[in-house]
Amino acid sequence: MKLKRVLAIETSCDETSAAVIENGTEQLSNVVASQIKSHQRFGGVVPEVASRHHVEQMTLVMEAALLEAGTSYDELDAIAVTEGPGLVGALLIGVNAAKAVAYAHNLPLIPVNHIIGHIYANQLVQPLRFPLLSLVVSGGHTELVYMKQAGQYEVIGETRDDAAGEAYDKVGRVLGVPYPGGKHIDEMAHHGNDTFHFPRAMMQDDTNDFSFSGLKSSFINTVHNAQQKGEVLDKNDLAASFQAAVVEVLVNKTIRCAKERKVKQIVLAGGVAANKGLREALTAATSEELTEVELIIPPLSLCGDNAAMIGAAAFTESIEPDQLDLTLNAKPGLSL
Repeated sequence: MKLKRVLAIETSCDETSAAVIENGTEQLSNVVASQIKSHQRFGGVVPEVASRHHVEQMTLVMEAALLEAGTSYDELDAIAVTEGPGLVGALLIGVNAAKAVAYAHNLPLIPVNHIIGHIYANQLVQPLRFPLLSLVVSGGHTELVYMKQAGQYEVIGETRDDAAGEAYDKVGRVLGVPYPGGKHIDEMAHHGNDTFHFPRAMMQDDTNDFSFSGLKSSFINTVHNAQQKGEVLDKNDLAASFQAAVVEVLVNKTIRCAKERKVKQIVLAGGVAANKGLREALTAATSEELTEVELIIPPLSLCGDNAAMIGAAAFTESIEPDQLDLTLNAKPGLSL
């Protein structure tokens, strides 16, 4: 069945989102209800709170997405939804909403992997060309994904401990910045200098994997030792030094893998793709070392969790006209 227009739903964590996507490349709407203010007082996402907000917002964001797109259910070809990975309670809200709508309107139901969605957000920017390498960096994931062709995913590198975004949030709490910490650390880093020279873990090894727990521990120990001695450290320099260590490893390994795999494109994906320091460093390294490789960096609106990316990824699936699996369930540990 050839798809033309899809309503997509995303509720993997703390963003309730719905979008209407046409032909896999055109974004007719992308409505996101953020929960950041609700979770800030806890310093992180509280799963039960996130689930309650999804219940409250789900119907509203779907109606808003259809209205913004000027579309009715009769004009849709399918419903797409994130099935995982993510928080099980949050995922269940989206999956059950999608099943209900698909059943009520007799539409095919397309389950989508959240990570694949992040990669295909770039398809809403410009066409993907294969083979490509995707650097996926978010609060829960840090992976290098090689795609020889559409629909083929090979994880050739991943974090062995903390994801980069997770490390940002933990360091943010030490610095005393509001949740989520990544945005604030990025802003502070542009006003500081790499004076602490934190470790670049696994940068020179033979694997494509990452590790950020040692960097996080080094950062925390530096701050605590200074506090015990009564020393005052420049927070902007701390942020700049931490970010320099993260970005250098991410960019170095991405460029090396791109050379080894002889890719046509590098695509940046995930929430941390919004990081200005990472965007600048990856752009500079690609233009300097891989002049024939195209780099795609999504706009900020497509970096965080959103339904548009889920809708774009849905067009890579081969579906039957009557594909409506009401046994579809949330898969919080879903992998590629």
